[in-house]
Amino acid sequence: MARVGLGKILAGVAGVAAAGAAFLYLREKSIETPDHEAIETDGNFEIRAYPALVVAQTLQHGSRDRALGNGFGLLADYIFAESREGEEIPMTAPVFAVERPDGWTIRFVMPRAIERPDLPEPGPGVAIAEVPARKVAVIRFGGRAEDKLLVTKAAELRGWMKARGLEPVGGVEHAFYNSPIMPGPLRNNEVMFELTD
Repeated sequence: MARVGLGKILAGVAGVAAAGAAFLYLREKSIETPDHEAIETDGNFEIRAYPALVVAQTLQHGSRDRALGNGFGLLADYIFAESREGEEIPMTAPVFAVERPDGWTIRFVMPRAIERPDLPEPGPGVAIAEVPARKVAVIRFGGRAEDKLLVTKAAELRGWMKARGLEPVGGVEHAFYNSPIMPGPLRNNEVMFELTD
């Protein structure tokens, strides 16, 4: 029986991992994202106008990471029909985490093809709401969105906004476009602030 060298085994594992990452990347690129108009683009910074969005949301307390994990679980149970009767709702991206004085609001945007009255009734801890049309300032970045990186990107965005005389409304918002199993270098994230008119 022929001996297979460690190098060939590692190369094979790396090849399979790369193929899997490519599959995930392409699959996640096809997920529906909210419509918006780019009013200004400056490198990784952008000012966007969003229409009103129908969302499923939950208010969670504690750290961002804990709130995001708990909130994602509740919302995933709703859209995948684990906590209710009926059909699954197609997944969209991103998952929004909105800072509040009393915690974090975690949101999934509902697909455009489903009208609000046609959405299934959510269970405890989840509400269907409408986020009014608004303008936001955004910074886009890749990598694993850990707290230190999110704070750094929020500071960069505040500096960019200040240089343009733009004032934020409310707390910081984070937008996460990828599933937890997506490798860090392929992840797409955003930090945003709502703007005054």
